[in-house]
Amino acid sequence: KAELVKLTFQLENLNQLWSWSLTSDSMVNPNIIQLSEFDITQKIIESLSNVCTRTVLFSIKTESKDATQIADELKISISTVYKTLSVLEDLALVEVERYVISTEGKKIKQYRSRIGKVEITLESLEPSLSLHPNNLAVKHDL
Repeated sequence: KAELVKLTFQLENLNQLWSWSLTSDSMVNPNIIQLSEFDITQKIIESLSNVCTRTVLFSIKTESKDATQIADELKISISTVYKTLSVLEDLALVEVERYVISTEGKKIKQYRSRIGKVEITLESLEPSLSLHPNNLAVKHDL
């Protein structure tokens, strides 16, 4: 009997809501698509279990900031912030809300959290992950 492992991944992107589910036979012999989605769930959970990752996400939940602003606010190294933001971008948990041109003429990314709430539940052998859109942030025009 196949166990249902649900991955509900909800992000607001251009008025769309993305959701998908994953069914497996206890993940014993997952196919490529199942393994891929299972790995995404695991990577998100692992990422969110890191205190630095959560702190960066909270920092950009209500307003967009650049990496330097985040590093200064949280008193962590700029390289740690860039590494964390890169992981969060790969997992679609943050987005570049806009670009700002510095006084030196450099293009600077302003990041904002795409998620406002996370729920992880253990219904069977595998966790169920629900990500809810961030409705708190003020959107700026690009």
